[in-house]
Amino acid sequence: MIEAADLTPAMRQYVEIKSRYHDCILFFQMGDFYEMFFEDAITASKILDITLTTRNKNQKDAIPLCGVPCHAASGYIARLVERGFKVAICDQVEDPRTAKGIVKREVVRVVTPGLVIDGEGLEPKENNFIAAILERGGTFGFAALDISTGEFLIAELEDFTGVVSELERIRCREVVLEEKKDLKTSFSKALTEGYTVRINFLPPQYFSLEAARRLLRQTFSDGDVESTFADRAVLLTVCGALLRYCEENQKDCLKHLKLPLEYRPSFHMILDDTARLNLELFTPQSGGEPKGALLNVLDETVTAMGGRKLRWWMNYPLVEPVRIRERLVAVKELFENPGLRYEIRRVLAEIYDLERLGARLAMEMATARDLNALKSSMRSVAIIKELLEACSSPLISSLKMSLDDMPDVRDVIERSIVDDPPLSIREGGIIKEGYDEQLDRDIAISLNAKKCIAALEASERQRTGIGSLKVGYNSVFGYYIEITKANLHLVPSDYVRKQTLVGAERYVSPALKNFEQDVLSAEERRRHREYELFVGIRASIAKEVRRIQRTAEVIATLDVLCSLAEVAQQRNYCCPEVDDGFTIEIDEGRHPVVEAMGFAEPFVPNDTYLDTAENRFLIITGPNMAGKSTYIRQVALIVIMAQMGSFVPASFARIGVVDRIFTRIGASDRLSRGESTFMVEMKEVARILKHATNRSLIVLDEVGRGTSTFDGLSIAWAVAEYIHDEERLKSRTLFATHYYQLTELAKTREGIKNYHVAVREWGDKIVFLRKITRGGTSKSYGIYVAKIAGVPDPVIQRAKEILRNLERGEFDCEGKPKIGRGKEKGSLPVIKQLDLFADEDLLINELKELDVMNLTPLEALNIIYRWKEMIR
Repeated sequence: MIEAADLTPAMRQYVEIKSRYHDCILFFQMGDFYEMFFEDAITASKILDITLTTRNKNQKDAIPLCGVPCHAASGYIARLVERGFKVAICDQVEDPRTAKGIVKREVVRVVTPGLVIDGEGLEPKENNFIAAILERGGTFGFAALDISTGEFLIAELEDFTGVVSELERIRCREVVLEEKKDLKTSFSKALTEGYTVRINFLPPQYFSLEAARRLLRQTFSDGDVESTFADRAVLLTVCGALLRYCEENQKDCLKHLKLPLEYRPSFHMILDDTARLNLELFTPQSGGEPKGALLNVLDETVTAMGGRKLRWWMNYPLVEPVRIRERLVAVKELFENPGLRYEIRRVLAEIYDLERLGARLAMEMATARDLNALKSSMRSVAIIKELLEACSSPLISSLKMSLDDMPDVRDVIERSIVDDPPLSIREGGIIKEGYDEQLDRDIAISLNAKKCIAALEASERQRTGIGSLKVGYNSVFGYYIEITKANLHLVPSDYVRKQTLVGAERYVSPALKNFEQDVLSAEERRRHREYELFVGIRASIAKEVRRIQRTAEVIATLDVLCSLAEVAQQRNYCCPEVDDGFTIEIDEGRHPVVEAMGFAEPFVPNDTYLDTAENRFLIITGPNMAGKSTYIRQVALIVIMAQMGSFVPASFARIGVVDRIFTRIGASDRLSRGESTFMVEMKEVARILKHATNRSLIVLDEVGRGTSTFDGLSIAWAVAEYIHDEERLKSRTLFATHYYQLTELAKTREGIKNYHVAVREWGDKIVFLRKITRGGTSKSYGIYVAKIAGVPDPVIQRAKEILRNLERGEFDCEGKPKIGRGKEKGSLPVIKQLDLFADEDLLINELKELDVMNLTPLEALNIIYRWKEMIR
C-alpha cells in the first residue's frame, strides 16, 4: 500500500476525494482527460477496453492508471453505469493558470443507473426512473422520478406485491430502501428474472418526516406539496428520502423537478409483468426483433417525448370511459383529416426533446447548441398552434390553449447566440456581434490586431513627426517602436528605451503597452466574457423551465394522438365504442402484431362476444398451430388498445371497461428460484383466482398442461368452475385448451360456451381454417401436428392405437361425463352413453328430444360423431 506521504499533492488530493466516494469509480479531471487510478483503473480498463498504464513508470510502487478524454466521457460513463457501477465526476473547479498551488477539484455529480442525464446513457423513447419505497403501518409509500425529464410520481400501495409490480411496470433502474436485512432478499426474489435493478440501502435518518418537509419546501417553492399531502406522512417521507439521495449525488441540481403527481393504480387498468410479457406489449417473448411487440406496431411518434408518452399510455390504460372517449374523439378528428395530420407530424418531427433539454438547462449542463435547439423547437411550436386552429375536439382544443411558443425566450436566443456555435462553451465563438459592447471590443482587438497596429503607427508618426517610425513585434520583447538614429532627437519624453540596434533604437510607450496588454489578453478576455454571458443567458432561460415542461407535455400528447391516427389509417383500424358495461363485442377482430408481420398466409379475422351473464366463459378448443393462442391474445390486445385511446383492428368493437387483464400463457420456469414450470403456472393461476373481479378479463392458455393428464385436466376443470361460480369473480374469460373433455362443462354451467378453431380433414391431412366457430371439438389433433412436424410414421401409427384405447370409457354407466359427476347443475340434458346390450329405445328417445329445426349442420355432425364414438 502506498503511503499518503509518498504521493504527489495531486495524488493525495485524489486519495482524499476517493475516500469520500469509496463505492464509486472516480473520474478525476487532469487537464483534458478524466483519469482513474488504483483499483478503479484496473476495473475500468477491462470494462471500457482502454489501455491500462501506470503513473511513475519503472518506479517502485507505480500506480495503475487509465484515462478517457473529457469531451468523450459521457459514452464511457454510460457503459460503466450500464454494468451497475456508480461513477463520481470530479472536475477542476478553478483555472489552472490562476491557481495557487494544486488546482481545486470537487465531485460535481455522481452518475448511477437511475441518475443518468447524458443522452448516450439514455434511450430517447424510454424513461429512466429511480424509486424510493417505504413501509409504515402496512402501507407502502412509493416515489419515482426521472431526473432526465423532471417527472415525479408518487403512490400509496397496499402490499409488497403491488410495489414490485410498479417497479417492473415503470422499468425502474434503481431503488432506494430503508436499511433492513430482509428487504434486499425479498426484492431479489420477487423481481422477474432478466430484470435487474440497483438497490441502495439508506440509514433511517433519510426517512425522517421533518427532514422531508424541509426538503420539499426547499425544492418546490412554487407549489405547496407539504399541504397537499399533509395527512399522508408515508408519501411525504418517501419523497424526502428520494430527494435527499438525488440531491447528494447531483449536487443540488433538482430545480427542474415537476411537482409530485399522485397516481393510483386503480385509476388505470392493471397489467402485471406476466401480462405484459405474455401479451408482448413491449418486447417479444422470444427476445427477437422489436417488431414482434405491440409497441412497435403502434409507435409512429416522431418525437422522443411522444415515444415516452405512448409507452406510458400502453402501460397504464384508462378505466374511465369519459376520459377514454375524449382521447378517441381526438384520434378520430386527426384520422379524418389526413392532410392536417401530415402537416402536424411534419412540424412535430422538427422539435427536439424539450423535456430533457429543459432538465439540462436547469442543471446547468446545456450548451449553446441546446439553446438553438430550444429556439428552433419553439418556432415549430408556433406553427403547430396555427395548425391546431382547424381542430375542434375538446382534448385537442385544450392542448392548443396550453401551447406556449415562448416568443420572449426565442428573442433572447436569437439576439445572443450565433447560428452555428461550437460544441464547447468555454472556447468562445458563441455570442453574436452586437450583443455586448465589451465583448465586441475584445473581438475587434483580437481579430484586427494588424489594423490596430497600423492605426497606432500612423498616429505616432503624426505626433512625433518621424516619418520612418515603425511599430513591430518579436517573441522576446513583445511590441516595440523602432526609430532610426537620425531621428533620435525627435523621440518624445514618454518613450522608454527597450533595445539598441546598430542603426536604430527600440522603445515602448504607454499607448503601446496598453495596446500590447489589450492584444495579448483580448482572446482570453473574449473567452471569459463569452462564457460569462452565456451562463447568464442560460440561467435566465432556465427560470422558464416550467413553461418548457408544460409545452413538452402538450407536444408529447399531440404526437401520440397523431401516431395512433396514422396507424389507424395505415392498418384499417376502427374506432371502438367504450362504456362502463360488461360486454366485449368484437366483429372481425385481428391480432395487431401478427397481422403486421406480413406473413404469406392472410390473417383470418374472428368475432368475439363476452359478457358477465351467458357468455362469460368461452372454452376454445382446436389443434396446435390452429390459432387458439393468437385469438385469445388478440382480444386482450384489442381491449388494451381501446382503453388507452387507440383505434383497434376490427370492423366493429364495443368494449365494456376492464379493470385488469390476467394471463396464464406458455411454459416457463424459474429454476434459479427453485420453481418448476408447473409451479410457475400454478402461482400465476393462484394470483388470478385471488385478485380477479367481475370487471377483469382473464386469458388462460393450456392450464394444467405442466403435469400429468388427469391431474392437469382435473385442475383445469376445477379452475374453470371456480371462475364461473365464485360470486366475487364471474370474470370474462377466454380459456384455450387441448383438453376437449372440458367442453362438457357447457352442459353444466349456463355461462360457459364452447368454441373451436375450425379445421378441414382429408384422410390423414388437416387444413387450419383459423376460424373460431361455435361448438366444441372432440379431438386435439395432436397426432396430426406431430406428423406435420416430421415424427416417424411408426410412432404416429402407434400413437393412434394408444389414443383409441385411451378414448374408451370416458362416460360412466349412466352416460354422464365422469370428470364432471357430482358438480353439474343440470341446466342442459346429458346425452347418455349407449350400452352395446341396452334397449334400442334409448336411441329413439334421445332422437325424440332433439330440436332438429334449430340444430346447425355442425352441431348435428358433432352429435352423430359422438354417437358413433359411444357405440364404438
